[in-house]
Amino acid sequence: MSLRLRLIAMNFLQFFVWGAWLITIGTYCFQTKHWSPAQFGAIFSTMGIASLFMPSIMGVIADRWINAEKLYGLLHLGGAVILACVPMVESPHVLFWVMLLNMMCYMPTIALAITVAYNALKTNNMDIVRDFPPIRIWGTIGFIAAMWTVSLLHLETTSGQFYVAAGAAALLGIYAFTLPACPPRFVQGTHQSLLDTLGLTSFSLFRDSRMAVFFIFAMMLGASLQLTNMYGDTFLHDFAGMDEYKDAVAVRYPAIIMSISQISETLFILAIPFFLKRFGIKTVMLISMTAWTLRFGLFAFGNPGQGLWMVVLSCIVYGMAFDFFNISGSLFVESQSDPRIRASSQGLFMLMTNGIGAMLGSWLSGLIIESFFAHADGSKDWPGIWLTFAAYSLVVAVLFALLFKHKHDPAALQALAAKTAH
Repeated sequence: MSLRLRLIAMNFLQFFVWGAWLITIGTYCFQTKHWSPAQFGAIFSTMGIASLFMPSIMGVIADRWINAEKLYGLLHLGGAVILACVPMVESPHVLFWVMLLNMMCYMPTIALAITVAYNALKTNNMDIVRDFPPIRIWGTIGFIAAMWTVSLLHLETTSGQFYVAAGAAALLGIYAFTLPACPPRFVQGTHQSLLDTLGLTSFSLFRDSRMAVFFIFAMMLGASLQLTNMYGDTFLHDFAGMDEYKDAVAVRYPAIIMSISQISETLFILAIPFFLKRFGIKTVMLISMTAWTLRFGLFAFGNPGQGLWMVVLSCIVYGMAFDFFNISGSLFVESQSDPRIRASSQGLFMLMTNGIGAMLGSWLSGLIIESFFAHADGSKDWPGIWLTFAAYSLVVAVLFALLFKHKHDPAALQALAAKTAH
């Protein structure tokens, strides 16, 4: 099997595992378990809590002691066991701890998958800016396939979604041991600073004020991403209580409608090399932030009936919002990092986005919705919720434009592939 096909299979399964439950767990918690927004926010925040430390710790281990692909496989096998236990949980407090363990296994694998892919491409003298996005696109396809599987099998409100995820995680865990070797790069016995000794070398990137600002705004955008993951499917499901919408396709199969977001991703991923090389990271990130504002604003005024076009357009815009931030951000971090700490640096990016950002987004949104937008009968003021999120994204965009100082250098990106291939 060619290298591209091997990495495609890895990315497909990586995001199939996540897509099987990430978008629909809210519906499971609200409609099946009847838990509150604050309880659900706490459960969803486990992704952020785990990302505060696990990607960085696993990145250090991969940089120093164990091949990244082997560590990647072990984590997925552990996650498979934990996901299979989720249906047995009846308490939101217990599910918090179970999902925290699951996230401790899963979240580091996102950065490790990038590390394994980048290492394999560089080893084969390939251009990661050009060659990685068409491979990564299959991760999005895997996410879509999982959402459609769960929706068509009517598992959105049942615990069956976790069994689907567990099976995919077990398969990927076994497959990981066949991936191209990605050995540690850290040279034992060399002089070590305090940061080296503590395994915190990647945090030295914060010494660069430009990188510090970049990571802070990555954290803020990480919060935006969690908002749409948490509430998109639940938003459409809630229209089932209205007679004029209860039979609409968007209400009967909300996960399929939401999967338009991931379909859009597959198109915008392919556009990343052009936009990144032509306009640079600052413009690409600003486009992402503007897209997040549109994403939430369109949801605020959309509905499954005559306003369905706004819901669909919001899902299309999501592809640009997600890809231009997540994929471009990882490429930017790669271009600014020492090859010896490549896994740790990607782990730091994960910490800021899916760690601190996700935790704050999950926790605060749950409290805000319960305090200001939840009614006594359990219904929610969705227009108010989405407009609040849109205003947040707009403020972030304006601040980023003012504070992030970066001069685009096309030659530097052209040199990235040559520099990192050695």
